[in-house]
Amino acid sequence: MRSKIVLLVSSMIGSAALLSACGGSETKGGISPQVMADSLFSVMEADRTVYTKLIIGRLAKEEKVIKASEHWKDEKALVLPAQMFRYGAERVAEKGAPFSYSLLSLWPVNKQNKPKTEIEKKGLNFISENPGKNFYGEEELGGTKYFTAVYPDVGVAPACVSCHNKHKDSPRTDFKIGEVMGGVVIRIPL
Repeated sequence: MRSKIVLLVSSMIGSAALLSACGGSETKGGISPQVMADSLFSVMEADRTVYTKLIIGRLAKEEKVIKASEHWKDEKALVLPAQMFRYGAERVAEKGAPFSYSLLSLWPVNKQNKPKTEIEKKGLNFISENPGKNFYGEEELGGTKYFTAVYPDVGVAPACVSCHNKHKDSPRTDFKIGEVMGGVVIRIPL
């Protein structure tokens, strides 16, 4: 299933097919915005979990070969999973992909990652109060209508929760593994 999603996403990114696919709930030869967003999230979540567990968890926490740090350049350390995610989102935007994504939280360590729009706030509250459920809606930004999806970002490893719980700028210090720590917001123009 994952390979089909990867093939679908990679064959559609940057193409006119993606734009037509995002035009409605059912389009001729396309897919709905929700299916597209769900597919994108599946890949993002898998990659982020693998990086967190296999790279950060093993090299930084278990074997202590190299540390992970938000100041990774200065400290010659590994990039934190949230930073890796943000850099990927920035790269997608640079490439001009017809969708965007971000990692936001009601309790952001970095204040730029707090919700800004009403739908972001509503979605983050919904996924926090309804574990395991996603939030879907539509919004208009800058004259463009978007399908906006918010997915729970869950603490998948001890490295996630300990980093947030110990960070000097964290507004919340009692996260547990498996808890919603924030949300992935995906926007697809309609």
